[in-house]
Amino acid sequence: MEIFFCPEIINGILILSEEESCHCVKVLRHSEGDEISLIDGVGNFFTAKITSAHKSHCAFEIIKKWKEENSFNSKIHLAIAPTKNIERIEWLLEKAAEIGVSEISFIECEHSERRKINMERLNRICVSAMKQSMRATLPKLNEIIPIKEFLNHNSKIKNQKFICHLGQNKTHLSSVYEKGIDATILIGPEGDFSNVELKIAVNSGFIEVILGTNRLRTETAALVAIVQLNSLYQ
Repeated sequence: MEIFFCPEIINGILILSEEESCHCVKVLRHSEGDEISLIDGVGNFFTAKITSAHKSHCAFEIIKKWKEENSFNSKIHLAIAPTKNIERIEWLLEKAAEIGVSEISFIECEHSERRKINMERLNRICVSAMKQSMRATLPKLNEIIPIKEFLNHNSKIKNQKFICHLGQNKTHLSSVYEKGIDATILIGPEGDFSNVELKIAVNSGFIEVILGTNRLRTETAALVAIVQLNSLYQ
């Protein structure tokens, strides 16, 4: 089933973007009067009828609207240090969008191997994954910032806060997670968090946790954390 992304619906603009218009009219050959399916990225599905089939600005009118069914109502905020190989992060974002993460922040740590990312490309990957998995909610992506800045901002937010690292801590995420409460989880770079970063995180209200007995790569740890939180909520 084809589905089109139109975030401007929330502003009352009933026209597909140039890219989506081209795909709808030029590639899929839709014409005036055809019904199409839409999502707005904030949890809503739509059935619409094309009123003007132009390859650069396809207009439509709304016929039906309904909310996305989401069994995981708590929000997951993933904060992660980008890997040197950006393809591994791109793979993670695709899976995170499919599973249903609410927000993803990129952090720059002392041991980070990558300090710049292409946000436009990463956002396109999330949009594609959202559409492919028939979801209607697009994860919010935040620009990369120093971890200290991220921790300072999140210290004021009242939710569950977890930091995964390779130290002596043996507290499993499942033993401290409280069902139904929004959660932020920190995943560090391949070289892990520094002792200073870990101390600041703990002082900011983050609980030290492990995800299991295996040593995991950055993107694998992030995916495992997301899946575990989702599973724990069920």
